[in-house]
Amino acid sequence: MSHAKPVYASFRSIGAFIPEKILSNNDLESMVDTTDEWITKRTGIKERRIASDDENTSDMGAKASQIAIDRAGISNKDIDLVICATVTPDYFNMPSTACIISDKLGIRNVQAFDISAACSGFVYLLSLAKAFIESGMKKNVLIIGAEKFSSIIDYTDRGTCILFGDGAGASVISATTNKDEGFVDVHASADGSYADFLVTPAPGTINPVSQKVIDEGLNFVQMKGNETFKLAVKTLTKDVKDILRKNEIDSKDIPHFIPHQANYRIIKAVGDALKMNKEQVVVTVEKYGNTSAASIPMAINDIYESGRLKKGEMMLLDTFGGGLTWASALLPFEGNNI
Repeated sequence: MSHAKPVYASFRSIGAFIPEKILSNNDLESMVDTTDEWITKRTGIKERRIASDDENTSDMGAKASQIAIDRAGISNKDIDLVICATVTPDYFNMPSTACIISDKLGIRNVQAFDISAACSGFVYLLSLAKAFIESGMKKNVLIIGAEKFSSIIDYTDRGTCILFGDGAGASVISATTNKDEGFVDVHASADGSYADFLVTPAPGTINPVSQKVIDEGLNFVQMKGNETFKLAVKTLTKDVKDILRKNEIDSKDIPHFIPHQANYRIIKAVGDALKMNKEQVVVTVEKYGNTSAASIPMAINDIYESGRLKKGEMMLLDTFGGGLTWASALLPFEGNNI
């Protein structure tokens, strides 16, 4: 009796869509009581991208997805699952943005759904893709992190409007029987007792749409900045140390540490705690700001398109977001060199 070879999930491609419009710190100086120096010192952000009025989350997600599918060397009809991570869906809350993206890509009669894990969304998607592929249920999974954060930002709130931007990133995760091409590990976790640290209060069943919601700006992101910052540094550092220890990998052997791009001070604190050098740590926050679920795939795409990321090289991903959620992943990049 023959036994089928074990199947592993493999990271086959990366693609991203970056909106054209730039919102710089200087632009923000004329909108709220802030300065370029203040923003740069506290966050490391210099500019962020803003989608145009007719660019929806699904539009950005579809464009990033088509690039990822083309780079994977497969066709749209080979995709058998589409999952999108977003907290800024086209619609609250049906149909899912994944369904809209599938339609725009001409992908028919294929399972499609969204997940909501805020900034941790893309790494959460990796854990789902891994489960679907290694169980034998799917062969080519399209995962997308896409956000139009500008649609839920109050541009009179200097605590949040300086941080967030728009964009999308996508990847094709495919089945392989070569263990060396497979994911090493994915960790994903959450603690809802910190739900009030980062929240969009409306619309929802607690605050249905009403005049009060509009008057009080409950449809915009609210954030406890200092508390979130402290917990993020602690949680991200512990999570990365745990995944490296569990898999007996030394941080010095990781060529690409790709953390969530929320704040340069958080990235530096975690990188320093891991004793990583500047060449290992990927930083894109200065030009894109925090793009939530799109942050990590956009950062991967940046180093891929610049030629820094090569086939077979190990990536360590690390993220933290509203929920609160956090996740990390250790996996080789198995796309073709650019």
